[in-house]
Amino acid sequence: MPAILLYAVTSLLYAALGLYFWRTRWTGGGGTSGGSARAGIVSWERAAILAPLVLHSYLLYTSLFAAAELHFGFSQAMSVTLWLTALIYWIESLIYDVKGMQALVLPLAAVCALLPAFFPGPETPAYTQAFAFRVHLLVAMLAYSLFTIAALHATLMTVLERRLHGGKNSLPSGESLAGPWASLPPLMTLEALLFRIITLGFVLLSLTLISGFVFSEELFGQPARVNHKTVFGIISWIIFAALLVGRYRRGWRGRIALRWTLAGFAALLLAYVGSMFVLEVILGRV
Repeated sequence: MPAILLYAVTSLLYAALGLYFWRTRWTGGGGTSGGSARAGIVSWERAAILAPLVLHSYLLYTSLFAAAELHFGFSQAMSVTLWLTALIYWIESLIYDVKGMQALVLPLAAVCALLPAFFPGPETPAYTQAFAFRVHLLVAMLAYSLFTIAALHATLMTVLERRLHGGKNSLPSGESLAGPWASLPPLMTLEALLFRIITLGFVLLSLTLISGFVFSEELFGQPARVNHKTVFGIISWIIFAALLVGRYRRGWRGRIALRWTLAGFAALLLAYVGSMFVLEVILGRV
């Protein structure tokens, strides 16, 4: 099967499942009542999500590890990040009763799984074949993925909080949430899960930055230097460090925590994906 067809099949499976979860969990379609009639994910749904995950895994392996020359740019970074996001969320669904997130994660995975077919990325230097670099890259992508999940949770919590407590679209006094909103866990539960994800992501981001600085010559074949990637990576680390300190020392929560989460994620995107997108797509420097 041609590679482009595998990319298309993977993307279509993600998109179809995203539409299915949107109709059955969010809009009340597909024979359900109000979107909250079905609790969690049933076994066949979990198995169905594995189908595009397996195809996506194969595509990433063949392009990033089995290929004679490694090509890695913004599209590969987005693809790996959303693959890990979908995988981690699939595992998370075995532990936490968090409904509705499938409709957010799977459409993003559908788009990002298809990107490498159109943007193959630049050929990377010889040092990227080293095992130490592959470990460094894996840890970095795990951090990206965890913060992607955190950003999705923060976005969902922001909308949920506004429906509950403020704005012109908030609920009238005495009314409760309906539809998919009613099936979500309480905000306190979502918030606790959010900070567990951020804490683990922060640890992995710290390891990425430390290994990049301390073992720069072994990983990249040159001494550590300051560039856009480094600057935005450090900015993101500072934002998340301040957020965690504020959380555990001053009890930050609610809107202030959500805003800091989204700000840190935006900086992290600019650290690599954003800069590579500008270089590859806008400036054409591949």
